[in-house]
Amino acid sequence: METSSAANYFKDKHVTVMRVGLIGRGIGDAAYIAEMGGTVLVVDDAPQSVMQPAVDALTKYPNISFKFGPYDFADFKDADLVLVGAGAPLEEPVLLECKKAGVRLVQSAALFAELSHVPIIGVTGTRGKSTVTHMIHHVLSVTTGEEVLLGGNVRGVSNLQLLKQVKEDSLCVMELDSWQLQGFGWAGISPAVAVFTNFMEDHLNYYERGGKSKAEAMDLYFLDKAQIFLHQEESGVLVTTPEVFTRAQKLPGSIGQEVILADASVLPEDMLLSMPGEHNRLNAALAYEALKAVGLTEDEIFAGLASFPGVEGRLQLIATLDGVRVYNDNNATTPQATTVAIKALAGDDKNIVLIAGGADKGIDTSALVLGIVAHVKQLVLIPGTGTDALIAALEAAGYANYVVVENLTAAVEEARLVAAVPEIILFSPGFASFSQYKNEYERNDEFMALIKKYE
Repeated sequence: METSSAANYFKDKHVTVMRVGLIGRGIGDAAYIAEMGGTVLVVDDAPQSVMQPAVDALTKYPNISFKFGPYDFADFKDADLVLVGAGAPLEEPVLLECKKAGVRLVQSAALFAELSHVPIIGVTGTRGKSTVTHMIHHVLSVTTGEEVLLGGNVRGVSNLQLLKQVKEDSLCVMELDSWQLQGFGWAGISPAVAVFTNFMEDHLNYYERGGKSKAEAMDLYFLDKAQIFLHQEESGVLVTTPEVFTRAQKLPGSIGQEVILADASVLPEDMLLSMPGEHNRLNAALAYEALKAVGLTEDEIFAGLASFPGVEGRLQLIATLDGVRVYNDNNATTPQATTVAIKALAGDDKNIVLIAGGADKGIDTSALVLGIVAHVKQLVLIPGTGTDALIAALEAAGYANYVVVENLTAAVEEARLVAAVPEIILFSPGFASFSQYKNEYERNDEFMALIKKYE
C-alpha cells in the first residue's frame, strides 16, 4: 500500500534518469516511475552494448526511452526532475548546468525518504555500514515480527520500488553510501536516527578529481557522509564514535540533536557474535545504541544480536574444506578493511593464506603490509593496479611469500594447494573490483561459486 502522494507523484512528470546501472537499483527506479505514469528518458554515457541488459529489462515500458553516449544538457533542461545514479562525478558539466538552471536533482534513497514519510534509521561510515544496517534490520525483524523495510545501498534493491511496501506504521533501515547521502544533502533532509560507524580513506579516486589534494578530497568525502546528520531535527539521534564526532564538530552549523557515542563495552563480555573481530563488537555496539534509541529493551537487543547470522561478503565463514576454514571478505575494497580482517583471524603464528588484489583507489597500504608480514603465510594476488602498488610496498618490506596468478579461479586453486589445517583461507581483496569485474557483486558471486565446487 503506497501513500497516495507517492503513487501520484510521478504522474505526467518528465524524468531524466542518469546512470541507470546494471545491478537492478536504477532499473527498478526507472520502472517504478514509468508504472506510476511518468515519462522516462534514460541517459548513460556508457555505450548501449554495455547497457543492453538495462534496455532489455525496461523494454516493455512504452513510456521509457534511451539515449547513450556523451551527456547533452538538452536531455536535462526541461525535465521535472533528474534522478542521478550512484557515482556521477560531482563536477559532471551537465549536472553543474542543471544546478545553474534550477533543474531539480534527486537521488532515489532520499526521494524514498521524502515520499514515504516513514521513520528511517540510516547507517553510513567507511567500513561496517552493511554489517550494522543488517544487524539493526535483523533485530527489529525478529523482535517486532513485522516487515521492516530495508533499502539504500542494498544489492538489487530499488528504493522507489520499496514505496509499494510502505504501510502506515512502517519503519525503514537504510545503508547509505556517500553518493546516496549527496541526495539527502540536495533535499536538505537526514534520517531520524543516524548511525555513522567510522571514517577512513576511501573513494579517493573519485574525490581527488580536478587535481584536489588528499586533504581536500577527505574533507569532501566527509561532508557527503555528514549529510546523514546535518539536517536532523532536534528530536533526531546521532549514534557514532568519538573520532567521527570530533571531526563532525569542525563542520559549520550546530549539532542540536541527541548524540550517543558508542563503545564496545556496552556489550556483555560473554556475548558471542557470529562474526569474528573486535571491529564487529563495535559494530554490534553501534547497532545496540540505535535500537535502544527506537525503544527496544536491552534483553530484546542482545537476543536479536546473538541470532544475527552475519552478512555475505563480510568476514563470512562460508566453508570448511578438508579442515581448512574459508572466509569470504569480498566487500573489503580498501587496504584498511583487509588489515582489519587479518587482525580478526590472526593466530599466534602465520596462519592465513590470503587472496587479495585488484584496482588501486590511491589509499596508503603501509598498515596492510605490516599485517601481511606478521600473519600471512602465503599471499595469492589477482592482477590490478592496486596489486602492483602492494607488491612494490611488500618487496620494500622484505616480504617475498607472494604469487601473482591470472584470475580468481587460479587464486582459489593456489590457496587450496598451500593451506593446511589449522590455517585459514581468507579472500579479502583490499582493492576495488573494476579491473576485472563489472562490480564487486560479480566478484563475490564468482568466489562463492568457486568454493562451492570444492565442497
